[in-house]
Amino acid sequence: MSFEALPERLAQVRAEVARLASPPGGVTIVAVTKGFGTDAIQAALDAGLADIGENRVQEAVHKQDALPELTGIRWHLIGHLQRNKARLVPDRFAFVHSVDSLELAHELNKRAAGLRVLLQVNVARESQKSGCAPEQARTLAPQIAALGNLRLEGLMTLAPFTDDVEVQRRTFRGLRLLRDTIKEEEGLWLPTLSMGMSGDYATAVAEGATVIRLGTVLFGPRT
Repeated sequence: MSFEALPERLAQVRAEVARLASPPGGVTIVAVTKGFGTDAIQAALDAGLADIGENRVQEAVHKQDALPELTGIRWHLIGHLQRNKARLVPDRFAFVHSVDSLELAHELNKRAAGLRVLLQVNVARESQKSGCAPEQARTLAPQIAALGNLRLEGLMTLAPFTDDVEVQRRTFRGLRLLRDTIKEEEGLWLPTLSMGMSGDYATAVAEGATVIRLGTVLFGPRT
């Protein structure tokens, strides 16, 4: 599959991010290669993207094993992680965006030293999506932060799949305000807000995203 358009698409994304972000330059782009081959990872690296995101542990492991010669990649696990797959995370991922329970956090804490994690919050309360409820996050965040082998750095959410910008905005703003509430109530600062994908990243950046997770807007449609 050809990714010749990737540099131009990336330039457009960066221009949009620079226009909307405050401060500019504070947004990390995670290139989501779910459903693409290892050539997408090489194309991302060639374009200057070192943060690579995968939704499924086993797909990521397969690609990692197929690319032993590539260095400098920061692997992000952005999809739901089952507790029985936690054993596959150490030494393979730098960042897990989808910690959604204390039980999963404990499983990771047993196996990984210094693993950077985010607490996934289901801000929109959609039954089909993972993530803890916002009110649970206020309790879970300090509990996870207290675990010795994990570094809780922020929160993550998914907005509803809709073109309604106001629905997107409410979700992203809700995550930012939740982060601020946790700071006020618990004295716990969580600087990272992972929110926004190909269809809604501009709204997420305008609402304070520090990490955006982009697939099709960079690589084109998945086959």
